[in-house]
Amino acid sequence: MNRFLISFIILLCCCGPVSAQADTAVNGTLQADSLHVRDAALLRDSLLAIRMADSFSRKPIEKDTGWQVDPSVPLYRQVMQHHPYFGFAGNPLSPETGNLKRFEGKELLFYFLLFLLLVFAFFRMAFPKYFSDLLRLFFRTTLKQRQIREQLMQTPLPSLLLNGFFVLTGGLYIDFMLLHFHLIEKPVFWLFFLYCAAGLSVTYFVKFTGLKILGWIFNLQEAADSYIFIVFIINKVIGVFLLPLLIMLAFMQGNGYQAALVLSWTGIGILLLYRFVLTYSAVRNQVKFNPFHFFLYLCAFEIAPLLLIYKVLLVFFQ
Repeated sequence: MNRFLISFIILLCCCGPVSAQADTAVNGTLQADSLHVRDAALLRDSLLAIRMADSFSRKPIEKDTGWQVDPSVPLYRQVMQHHPYFGFAGNPLSPETGNLKRFEGKELLFYFLLFLLLVFAFFRMAFPKYFSDLLRLFFRTTLKQRQIREQLMQTPLPSLLLNGFFVLTGGLYIDFMLLHFHLIEKPVFWLFFLYCAAGLSVTYFVKFTGLKILGWIFNLQEAADSYIFIVFIINKVIGVFLLPLLIMLAFMQGNGYQAALVLSWTGIGILLLYRFVLTYSAVRNQVKFNPFHFFLYLCAFEIAPLLLIYKVLLVFFQ
């Protein structure tokens, strides 16, 4: 142990004073510590250099210097007049300088279509069984469902109301077609709507009366009733089918308008063709006739009147 202490004392004496760290001074100048140098990445970060201004916490530029309370004026009005953010005491903006957007031209059409939607909703809620039987009979491929047919014929009120609904929607659709083909002008749109609705009413009333008279003369009342029933059933379906298309034709433009137009033509054509098929199959079960005679009937009583009306319209407007 004594030898170890003697050796340790001799070693300290030989080495002399030792510094713990070399001086960082070069040529008398102290070098800056690298830990105090700002990071270059932080200097390059533009997000840290930009201070975003908070517009919500910005104070008004003009500061209120104080105001005296006037007892003759209500306090809330004085507070509003001296409000630093809102100019309640300023002059109001005149209507001439305001950006007021006006819509004109289709207000009456909008309310009329809304009226048609409400009428259809009322029919749907007031006569749910009639609508159910109507759809069941329409989508059947045969008209031998005498029970459903008799139920529909025993409810004349919803049948009459839906016929009137068909007159309104059909008249409006014909009016849209006249306007589309530039046969009428917009100022006389509603006048011609009345003409179209009255024309549909007179046409089907004459057809109904004529078929009843012919059925009585030739002792074919049952065949005439079947034909009339099918015609008016298809008319009711056409009236409901046209309702959403009328909304599209009234307010859409461009490709949407053309698509609604083509869809309406296609749907009406399919329904009329379906009506011809149903009437032929229904009447043929009760009356024996040649298909060529039925074709002549269609040409004389279905197609010829439409062509005649179209010709009269062309002559009238030209």
